[in-house]
Amino acid sequence: MAMFPSLMNDSMFTDLFDDPFFSQWRELPSRVSGAAASGDMMKTDVRESDKSYDVDIDMPGFNKDDIAIELHEGYLTVSAHKDESHEDKDEKSGKWLRRERYVGSCSRSFYVGDAVKESDIHASYKDGTLSLAIAKVEPKPQVEVKHQIAIES
Repeated sequence: MAMFPSLMNDSMFTDLFDDPFFSQWRELPSRVSGAAASGDMMKTDVRESDKSYDVDIDMPGFNKDDIAIELHEGYLTVSAHKDESHEDKDEKSGKWLRRERYVGSCSRSFYVGDAVKESDIHASYKDGTLSLAIAKVEPKPQVEVKHQIAIES
């Protein structure tokens, strides 16, 4: 268990599908500022069953209304935005000496295929975990249509 996530994170164990060239650039903001990168905010587990893919995304500290789920051209994107609360903006409460809680936006995209429709995806949010059930949809086989061209005499 890492006590200091910005110093000892598990980013060296990136997803198999990530391009290693870009990983150093993705981690640059957290190395420079010591803040958590958005990839560290949305740790994800994906499980396959006979009828669906079940996705659990850790999103602690977000309200359901802070989270958006969009499906566009075969990509499912989960994004979240968290602003400072009203009491944090109040000048009367004093001057901040240290702020470690996350404020900002993060997002994550997954390719689910062009055959998946919004009605095939079910989402729930409980105890800081967003759960998605994505139905397995077989892509429709493309039927090859042949067109005869007449030969003139």
